[in-house]
Amino acid sequence: MTKTLAIDCMGGDYGPSVIIPAALKALEIHSDITIYLVGHQEQVKQQVSQLNPQAFDIFGNRLRIQHASEVIAMDEKPSQAIRNKSDSSMRVSLQLVCDNVADACVSAGNTGALMALATILIGTLPGVDRPAIVVELPNKKGTVSHMLDLGANIDASAEQLTGFAMMGHVLCQAVDGIDNPKVALLNIGEEQSKGRDSIKLAGDILSKQTEINYVGYIEANQIFDGDVDVIVCDGFTGNNVLKACEGITRFLYDQLKVEFTRNWRSKLIAAMVKPVLKSFQKRINPDQYNGASLLGLREIVIKSHGSADIKATLCAINKAISEIERQVPQEIQNKVSHLVLPIER
Repeated sequence: MTKTLAIDCMGGDYGPSVIIPAALKALEIHSDITIYLVGHQEQVKQQVSQLNPQAFDIFGNRLRIQHASEVIAMDEKPSQAIRNKSDSSMRVSLQLVCDNVADACVSAGNTGALMALATILIGTLPGVDRPAIVVELPNKKGTVSHMLDLGANIDASAEQLTGFAMMGHVLCQAVDGIDNPKVALLNIGEEQSKGRDSIKLAGDILSKQTEINYVGYIEANQIFDGDVDVIVCDGFTGNNVLKACEGITRFLYDQLKVEFTRNWRSKLIAAMVKPVLKSFQKRINPDQYNGASLLGLREIVIKSHGSADIKATLCAINKAISEIERQVPQEIQNKVSHLVLPIER
């Protein structure tokens, strides 16, 4: 089955200079994909020609350009972008998915604008109140845990948290092949009496049903233990946790470099443990986990990090391909409908 992706070339901090090389690399790796490069036609064509003058001959109809005359800035208000930029590269990319021309959209652009436009143009699945941003986090057991929401919903009601839990449950089954994934709510303690009312109510609801393997609360210092498969929280909490993790990762790596270059002894030790350090760097490098799903939409939309480099952008494209292959929205639609839980107050 041929998979078609619409890639917003103008989004993110680096735009076409990073996104187009990643797209061309994806075409080299995956012989069964077609890519629409969405952006200013002349600029996109020039960038492709600079990278590979024979690209259009090599890839043929698998490499296409869709013109878009406008760009949504990273700091632009979503409401203004929706009103004033009807021909933005982001909107045109999403429209290709909406029109069934493409199977998925990948964008590194303005997160708020992407979420708003995707919700308006593509819409949410039946039974899904609000989409959520979900990412994969590495853990001590060598697998990944899925965490949502990471910023789509600054505040979340008990109903929404319950919905996130259901979607995360189905995602784990579809993507990771886990029959009975463990689901937990992120809280300030494991005691049932702690936390916001919305978290406590969501916990009560989830604990009274049997369809989802709800295991209770976990704290932030347990996120990377690997004891749960799905971690549920509101977008404000999740986004701050993610940014803190990224900052800590950079801090640790920078400190290691300082320590191992301090004197000749430390440099000697660094040379001896270089393979271990490389393995450690690869394991904790957030770039390999780049690509956040906008879960709960009728179609696949992947948000790449705004500062992603070529390798990280390729990871986001690969994630979109994986979700197409596993038909994630269809899986959620098929399974969430019978998992809807009553809200008792």
